[in-house]
Amino acid sequence: MDKSELVELLSPEGLRLLDSVPAYAERDVVSTVARLRAAGSSPTLVSAVLTQARLRAKATGKFGDFASRMLFTDAGLEQATRLPVAALHARRFRDAGVARVADLGCGIGGDAMAMSALDLEVLAVDADDVTAILASYNLAPFPAAAVEHARAQDVDTARVEAVFLDPARRTTGHRDTRRIDPDAYSPPLDFALDTARSLPTGIKLGPGLDRDLIPNDAEAQWISVDGALVEMGLWFGAVSRPGIRRAALVLSGTRAAELVGASDAPDAEVRSIGEYVYEPDGAVIRARLIGDLARSLDAGMVSESIAWLTTDSPRPTPFARGFRVTDTLPFDESRVKRLLRDRRIGSLEIKKRGIDLDPAVLRKRLSLRGDGSATLIVTRVAGRHTALLAERVD
Repeated sequence: MDKSELVELLSPEGLRLLDSVPAYAERDVVSTVARLRAAGSSPTLVSAVLTQARLRAKATGKFGDFASRMLFTDAGLEQATRLPVAALHARRFRDAGVARVADLGCGIGGDAMAMSALDLEVLAVDADDVTAILASYNLAPFPAAAVEHARAQDVDTARVEAVFLDPARRTTGHRDTRRIDPDAYSPPLDFALDTARSLPTGIKLGPGLDRDLIPNDAEAQWISVDGALVEMGLWFGAVSRPGIRRAALVLSGTRAAELVGASDAPDAEVRSIGEYVYEPDGAVIRARLIGDLARSLDAGMVSESIAWLTTDSPRPTPFARGFRVTDTLPFDESRVKRLLRDRRIGSLEIKKRGIDLDPAVLRKRLSLRGDGSATLIVTRVAGRHTALLAERVD
């Protein structure tokens, strides 16, 4: 979105027009454009309105009903914190007794909205002028929230009691951005870590951040939502939790479960394949708490450095997906193909770890036929490529 589109969109006419557009559907775009143009709306305004209608529909997954009253850019929506996760961030500051927070790198304002909803005073700052304007619009219902267009490095943090930073981890722009290295973050990661030395601080980062960059005094928490690993947060001072240095938070629907540790957990022993195998959640893997999870399941590792666990009995857990193993065989395509044909497996989920394999290519070569379904797990067991045919355990 450029400034000319934004100016027209934020006019009374533009906002009325946006609210009048029905729920976005790709099949209706041409007719909607024709109707709006016939009513006298400019091409720039029509483009801006339809872009926002599309983004609002897409944003429902992150913001629920709030999305219908917000404004977005493509990049801003992609990088925004999901509302349930933002609420957890906000609670950290509230529970620490913090009253005033600076949200540096606020983006479209998702985290600042969650903080404001808990009656915290928020100074939301973004270096991009268009993004700062959109954040101002989104935060307008919250009188205790103020938005500034500035670089995080130029903000006087003496005005606040704590800081939340969400460094830009992609190239600049409002669409088609790409990931960049930590030394090119905006603000730089070093600046964020320096801030944490003087104030209670939370830093939102990508879940794949090099673990060597995590300070020893930080609480590092990885979060997955409905099976997707979405972020890693570093927490310092009063907003961190005593004795916790590693945490895996798993959110599924309205449920939340967390596995925590004072450090990386030592792996469990490798054992032979049992009747059940478990695939740890991505947050558990990144937090390196697989060993603690294994011990809670009375499980062992399938193989060294392979993030699969195995046990002889089912143990329900929110931290892993379970499978009952029906067949174990060396990974040989012809043998696997015969087994699937004999079992009449026509729908096959393929999972692989520790082996160079393209599941889509393999699925095509297996020539699946039948009305049965199963999961094929291809991994290393005792140093050998092994196929496990399994069925999911609820």
